[in-house]
Amino acid sequence: MLDRPAHIDDFEEAPATFTGNRGLDQEEALIFESGRREASGVDVDEPPPFAPRLGSLARTEPIGLPGLTEPETMRHYVRLSRKNYSIDAGLYPLGSCTMKHNPRLNEKMARLEGLADIHPLQPVSTAQGALELMQTLAHWLLTLTNTQAIALSPKAGAHGELCGMMAIKSAIAAKGEGATRKVVLIPQSAHGTNPATAALLGFSVRVVPAAADGTVRVAAVTEALGPDVAAIMLTNPNTCGLFERDIVEIADAVHEAGAYFYCDGANFNAIAGVARPGDFGVDAMHINLHKTFSTPHGGGGPGAGPVVLSQRLAPFAPVPFIRRDGERLTLVEDAAGTQSFGRLTAFHGQMGMFVRALAYLLAHGGDGVAQASKDAVLSANYVRAGLRDVMTQPFGDRACMHEVLFDDAWLKGSGVATLDFAKAMIDEGYHPMTMYFPLVVHGAMLIEPTESESKASLDLFVATLRDLARAAREGDKERFIEAPRFAPRRRVDETLAARKPVLRWEAGD
Repeated sequence: MLDRPAHIDDFEEAPATFTGNRGLDQEEALIFESGRREASGVDVDEPPPFAPRLGSLARTEPIGLPGLTEPETMRHYVRLSRKNYSIDAGLYPLGSCTMKHNPRLNEKMARLEGLADIHPLQPVSTAQGALELMQTLAHWLLTLTNTQAIALSPKAGAHGELCGMMAIKSAIAAKGEGATRKVVLIPQSAHGTNPATAALLGFSVRVVPAAADGTVRVAAVTEALGPDVAAIMLTNPNTCGLFERDIVEIADAVHEAGAYFYCDGANFNAIAGVARPGDFGVDAMHINLHKTFSTPHGGGGPGAGPVVLSQRLAPFAPVPFIRRDGERLTLVEDAAGTQSFGRLTAFHGQMGMFVRALAYLLAHGGDGVAQASKDAVLSANYVRAGLRDVMTQPFGDRACMHEVLFDDAWLKGSGVATLDFAKAMIDEGYHPMTMYFPLVVHGAMLIEPTESESKASLDLFVATLRDLARAAREGDKERFIEAPRFAPRRRVDETLAARKPVLRWEAGD
């Protein structure tokens, strides 16, 4: 293991500065607080007189916009950008929500003029290249999953869940069982969006308990099955970072009971190129392009969550979809006369995300995608091996998939909680791991290092957590209770922030 880096100084607390700056890390006020009304970055001529038509609704007071010069404006946003922690700034160990490397080549491809400027309403005859790109991406995703149909239009993972479950609901209705099959089975370790999606479509949720080893047993599923069950929603690898070894037997039992198998594909990045969900018996699965194929993640989008469907569900796929007619490609946009459940979104999906994902796939090839999955699993197990003697694992010391799960049993009696440990990670320059999830594990700490971190990066991360673990065990509570000490803001009252959020800025006196 690495020793503590020599360039990090030991000091209890840095003295206050006059400006609030800390070295070159500058304090930044809100733009409303830093501007002056008389300042402006541009000169705007007075508009000619006009007759307002707002009547009594017309503003009578100044609007109060901040006034800044051009350099002040630039500095404000540059300083804000430096406070943003991202995968480009350091290791991002958030579990179950991969923050992986986004190659700049993919960004360059997405900005090519012919793709970036395409419009969903332009004639299909002028967008043959874009349709060919979508068709090629669809072929890759269908091949990697061994499924028969795909919907590219869903905008995100949860949206993809909705799409897949709408196909299942349509298939059940087509069999005349819509009034009787009203239950969806969901394991305890499922993503929170799974029960929400089922409930949104009018299903009730029946929870399937997890076994002592964190996985789902066939017997538990069989016991929960019945003529009222429409589907099961199961994640594999699951949110405990474990592979569901009984998944084929579970799929067989679900199908024998006349129900469908929805797989949450959020963790596909652990098995892509190695195992095909269609071989497990999966009927529908969404694919988070941002997790598995490196498109940008978070920030509210634009996102993409394509859904693959088995032969059983293929007739119920939403429109639009692409059809080849000789040398030409067409978009089928009318669901009339088909069993499609109709249209899910206004247009055809997010072209920028399609370009980035296909660029990633073409750059890696099939063997490269498999290698990325294997490296993700290797990285997670490297972290597990580096910490297993100082932190505890809820389901014993066993190999994990792409993420490793610890609990808080090792912190018992130290006066330090999972939240305190995570805050101390911020002082060390790391974004915290996922905390308190999955809910089946007390004080959960879920770490996903991804495949793109080097051994040196993982070694420093492990050494840092080992040092924090040592400090917690030796009773250095101040290092944790007072953390973060070196972030732009100290620890906030999270309960107060949740109960009484302040969401609107108001001018002072």
